[in-house]
Amino acid sequence: MTRFLEPPWELLGDPGRVHSEGRIVRAAVEEAREQVAGLLGTRPRQVVFTSGGTEAANAAVWGATRARPGGASVLAAVEHSSVRDASARAGPVVFVEVDGVGRIDPAAVGDALLRLAAAGSPAAVVHCQAANHEVATVQPMAAVVEMARRHGVMVHVDACAAAGHVPLALDDLGADLVSVSAHKLGGPPGTGALVVRRGLRVEPLLVGGEQERARRAGLENVPGIVGFGAAAAVLASPATLEREAAEARRRTDRMAAVLQAVDDVQLLGDLDDRLPHIVCGAIGGVEAEPVLLALDQAGIAAHSGSSCSSESLAPSPVLEAMGADAERSLRLSVGWSTTDDDVDALAAAFPRVVAQLRALRA
Repeated sequence: MTRFLEPPWELLGDPGRVHSEGRIVRAAVEEAREQVAGLLGTRPRQVVFTSGGTEAANAAVWGATRARPGGASVLAAVEHSSVRDASARAGPVVFVEVDGVGRIDPAAVGDALLRLAAAGSPAAVVHCQAANHEVATVQPMAAVVEMARRHGVMVHVDACAAAGHVPLALDDLGADLVSVSAHKLGGPPGTGALVVRRGLRVEPLLVGGEQERARRAGLENVPGIVGFGAAAAVLASPATLEREAAEARRRTDRMAAVLQAVDDVQLLGDLDDRLPHIVCGAIGGVEAEPVLLALDQAGIAAHSGSSCSSESLAPSPVLEAMGADAERSLRLSVGWSTTDDDVDALAAAFPRVVAQLRALRA
């Protein structure tokens, strides 16, 4: 990335120009597009670079709902807020319930589509995560895509939490639109992509330029795109992806054991069919914010679905949809830079922190 942030200045050219500097930068952008496509199992021409997963999800909602004005968006409350909020702004929303581990039922999606069609207002789009970003539950996305296809409805898959952590073969999946994020898999923040099914044309969210083959206006973030491609190239190796997933699963399995060793701590989500790098639990007897602050003092950065632990003023809709107490949740994750020493630090701090906070409450 630094090659495109420092002299020589010819590497700061506009990739949309025909001069030498522009052609040099265009070649770097297209190489990154090939690398991202290789990781995702799709064709480079289907990859549209964005400013991140949030923009990609918004673009998917915009394109799908503009293609069928007035049509509803069908989704579960466990979808990411970028999908929920964009859908609510675009038009009617029909929510599909999830089970206790946060998994959507493809049959329930089919029922919702039938009801909408019978009412004379066919759905515009179905949204389905590849896997949940809070509790790691893997969703039956292939079955949902097939269900939507059977009803002639466009489908968007949010793969931001899953890409780079589990294998994806998007051409085989057949989803119309797929959103991904670079920073979730070790790439730079502020970069992502919307993968558009071959032959599909949707109205772009951002207009005012012909960049990305007129599918997303605005000068490309060349350093970010190059970094995204570099991370994708590493993970495109099946051996590397398998190794990193195995290491992540080994560490989160141990973290799950640390949580369960403390009384009145319940693990959330599917404990088997889950993303390898996330584990989530509910801690009885204490609220999330003091746990997060105490763990931070011990050098551990964690997150919660609690309204006190983030910029949101409301607890996590994901956990509420599952029937879990968001005010007492703890989400832990690992990445390529995580070490066993980090897990040792959690094992030493977590039981002590919970015991001290429960004693204060008592």
